Amino acid sequence: MVAKGNEGELQQTGAGTGVDLAGWSLRRKIGQMLQCGFDGTIPNEDILKLIREHAIGGVILFARNVSSAVQVAEMNAALQKAALESGGEPLWISIDQEGGMVARLIEGVALMPGNMALSAGGTAEQSYQASRVAGEELRALGINLNFAPVLDVNNNANNPVIGVRSYGESPDRVGDFGLAAIRGLQEAGIAAAAKHFPGHGDTDVDSHLDLPKIKHDRERIYSVELPPFVRAIQGGVDSIMSSHVYFPAFEPDGLPATLSRRVLTGLLREELGYDGVIMTDCMEMNAIAGHYGTVNAAVMAVEAGADMVLLSHRHDLQYGAVEALVAAVESGRIAEARIDASVQRLLALKAKRGVTAAAVAARAAAPTAGEAFARVGGREHMALAQSLSEASVTCVRAAEGALPLRAAGDGAGRTLALVMQPAVVTQVDEALEAPMTLGRALQAQGLAAVDERVLAPAELEGRVDELAALAAGGAYDQVVIATYNAAFFPAQGELVRRVMALGKQPIVVAQRNPYDLLQFPDVPTFVAIYESRSLALQSAAKFLTGRIPAAGKLPVSIGSLYRAEAGRV
Repeated sequence: MVAKGNEGELQQTGAGTGVDLAGWSLRRKIGQMLQCGFDGTIPNEDILKLIREHAIGGVILFARNVSSAVQVAEMNAALQKAALESGGEPLWISIDQEGGMVARLIEGVALMPGNMALSAGGTAEQSYQASRVAGEELRALGINLNFAPVLDVNNNANNPVIGVRSYGESPDRVGDFGLAAIRGLQEAGIAAAAKHFPGHGDTDVDSHLDLPKIKHDRERIYSVELPPFVRAIQGGVDSIMSSHVYFPAFEPDGLPATLSRRVLTGLLREELGYDGVIMTDCMEMNAIAGHYGTVNAAVMAVEAGADMVLLSHRHDLQYGAVEALVAAVESGRIAEARIDASVQRLLALKAKRGVTAAAVAARAAAPTAGEAFARVGGREHMALAQSLSEASVTCVRAAEGALPLRAAGDGAGRTLALVMQPAVVTQVDEALEAPMTLGRALQAQGLAAVDERVLAPAELEGRVDELAALAAGGAYDQVVIATYNAAFFPAQGELVRRVMALGKQPIVVAQRNPYDLLQFPDVPTFVAIYESRSLALQSAAKFLTGRIPAAGKLPVSIGSLYRAEAGRV
């Protein structure tokens, strides 16, 4: 299956541009192949040293680097000034801004719904619109590379790390929505990075914690995991991020894709015909660090065919990777021509996306000036995010007369809301702030008589009987239970089942994973909203109180209970 032709939506970026590297030192070239993270909301000395003395190619931002839109724009300007003043190339400044539950910028921007929410309620064109707006805002903040979209096909209910980050279980749907997202980002001037090649959807291990394995044969992988990436290649995606997943069908020596020449060069470059930039996922994740060591693996990834190595956290490992790669070239382990090919690809893509000295210097001189910055988080962008969120609400089933919720005085007494706090179950989530809860959102929609209990999943252990008795007591006519990744926190399923056993029929709202229904398959009313961000909770409350319909359809099957595309309007 060789990727040929072009879908006519984008232009392909490739090597072979002949960028002149005459006069470049080996260290400068290797520096361009590294992308590093740092702590703090202003550039610290470690990251400045890497920029000034090692000419690193890029900096990745996390929530730890963000306090406001203005601060991010000014920080990015300072990073670019440091690169230019030291005589280096302008930086990639990257971020994981997937939307929904995986986003580093939350406040002061128009945070778009995540992939599964978009797929539930929208069209590929709306995926384009969401990514185009997100890209425009990133660009206005001085960010030029987004590690998105996720092109993993999620068909494993036990996947702890992908889940709602995927557009669903259909390779065609993932390809349609993913290609549209790529087009939106790249037309906004942001380099897109399709991830996690060759696929991370059918795993039950988080690669942040250990090395997952996908055991399927080639025929299955070609038919399920690879098609979205083939679409992205044909459509001209700027970069592809490798997964730290082991595919025995392609790699008999037990190496994860990131370290496998058979996967990155043999499959991706030669068989699928991809000539754009290949980036690694973070080399400090345990799937790599725990088995191969981060510094050694950085060399292995370049040998395998990676153009840029991502080192998100520890500065000793970042410096160590520089020295290890220099030593590998000087010893003859890696040919300098191999380094040159990667640097040429990276520099060509920087030029294509306007990451030039002149453009970066102009933006850095006045990082918060201009119309583009003024539109960040503005009314028009927020209206799009709201409409996409409202469209995603999926009513999988509803008992007769259960919805809409009735206000006190309309034949109902008080409403009890038992709400699970979002919990970090994978490092990619980072910290999940919860300024809004479902109970507050219901109150904002006029359901004043709401008593809410907000519970951390760990706190629920040992309190199931107490809370079930509260729900089943005579004080409450309506009970809403908001779950969060119930499969990973079994007490949530126990609570729902216990409330039902006591004769109450709760309304369950899955705040992230629609597979929660498998933990209480007999619950009479079940609503999926795919994320617990404020906008999603507001959309859920509007539906529960009858303000909007539930137009969403499931992008995934829920066991044998419901096939994908199920949903009530």
